[in-house]
Amino acid sequence: MMMQNNGKCCFSLKRSTLRAGNSHVNNNALRFCRRRQNHRHHHPPTGRTLRRTLSASSSSVPPPEYARNVNAEEVQRNENEYVLNTYGRGKSRVITHGKGVLCFDSEGNEYLDFTAGIAVNCLGHADEKLAKVIAEQAKTLLHTSNLYHTEPQASLAKKLVETSFAEKAFFCNSGTEANEACVKFARKYHYEKFRKMSRSDQEFYKKPATETVSFKNGFHGRTMGALALTWKEQYRKPFEPLMPGNAFATYGDLKSAAKVIKRGKTAVVFVEPAQGEGGIFPADAEFLKGLRKLCDENDCLLAYDEVQCGLGRTGYLWAHQKIGKECEPDLLSAAKPLANGLPIGCVLMKQKVADAMQPGDHGSTFAGGPLVCRAALHVFDRVQEPGFLDNVKTNGEYLKDTLAEGLKGHPMFKEVRGTGLLVGVQFTDMAAPLVKACGENGLLVITAGKGDVLRLVPPLVVTKEQIDKAVEIICEQALKVMV
Repeated sequence: MMMQNNGKCCFSLKRSTLRAGNSHVNNNALRFCRRRQNHRHHHPPTGRTLRRTLSASSSSVPPPEYARNVNAEEVQRNENEYVLNTYGRGKSRVITHGKGVLCFDSEGNEYLDFTAGIAVNCLGHADEKLAKVIAEQAKTLLHTSNLYHTEPQASLAKKLVETSFAEKAFFCNSGTEANEACVKFARKYHYEKFRKMSRSDQEFYKKPATETVSFKNGFHGRTMGALALTWKEQYRKPFEPLMPGNAFATYGDLKSAAKVIKRGKTAVVFVEPAQGEGGIFPADAEFLKGLRKLCDENDCLLAYDEVQCGLGRTGYLWAHQKIGKECEPDLLSAAKPLANGLPIGCVLMKQKVADAMQPGDHGSTFAGGPLVCRAALHVFDRVQEPGFLDNVKTNGEYLKDTLAEGLKGHPMFKEVRGTGLLVGVQFTDMAAPLVKACGENGLLVITAGKGDVLRLVPPLVVTKEQIDKAVEIICEQALKVMV
């Protein structure tokens, strides 16, 4: 698709490139193109033309001095020689700097970033207010270890607790660490519970509850405990034996969960209120309320993994708050967006869990340091500003609606689903060609699920105009490569 100089919209994809019998897709593309033409006064076209248009609007974002002469081939060569190849980056672009929802590579190309560091950069790139906060803290105090009190950590814990179900917070450095901590806290809780039981109850149960339950398509991290909770076999198989005692249930199926949650055996049930890596599946109210009831009936803890879906991503501060107090957890793990890219994780917990823990039971050298906590305080305050979360909800619905309308009739398009600005487009085939094509035309996106879901997790500050540009690129490129 392209805009001719006379302003008329023409569809450049030849009918011969489509599968036989799919001419309705062409008609839909033409309708989509005409709709964009009606709004072209603020909706520039995609591809190379889009990049030039964005360049004109972003000329005030020059590369930082260190990035002005970055040699992409040298960077790639050094990485291949010196960095362990666990990411398969190959000859992918070298990102040098960003601003808001835009980021830029070493070749001077710019992109709408709808990955946001995999749902991390909630305030976008190079946010000036956040940068100022970080710089001021860096000039004041970077690190003391957890041998001493620091004001940023105490203040952040207070805000996290006062705006959630929790009574206590524990800080760590990542999402997987937060989930590992949840396992430890749950085991210690049941250890203390067993220790305080009557002799007859101890003889009946034999030992404290230590087992875990998680769900198919769930993702909880790559360290050994969190990996045991994670569904994908290709992640787990090469590293077995993992932490023993985990059972998988079907996500959204209470009967399946009831079969594996066992009183006296199950210590904690892990679930994402909205699955991200697994394919963008938000849980419904009946499922989360039912899990809460099952955990209460079987005397085990309920842990929500909100590493990706928490802190505003769904349009609610915490994803489960969309449903209400009836489904509140005992533990919650958070990380990704909390400091907008600086490494931080945390566990929020009820007092009964906190009471089981004693000094020395767990810890971390770097966790809760002044720099990351000061940054997180700023991010938290920004997300809490009036209208911020409402805007996430509004833009999330707009993104889903425009995607569904623009892709309607595409032979491989199944549905759009998600919550807030955690959105997935389900195709009948692998979406990797579309990810590649979007990247080549100025839009960064990723996959989810089996690879057949296009995952969209833009910064929470994304605008409708930027959403329109992204949808236009996706629809145009889907008609070219997903055929």
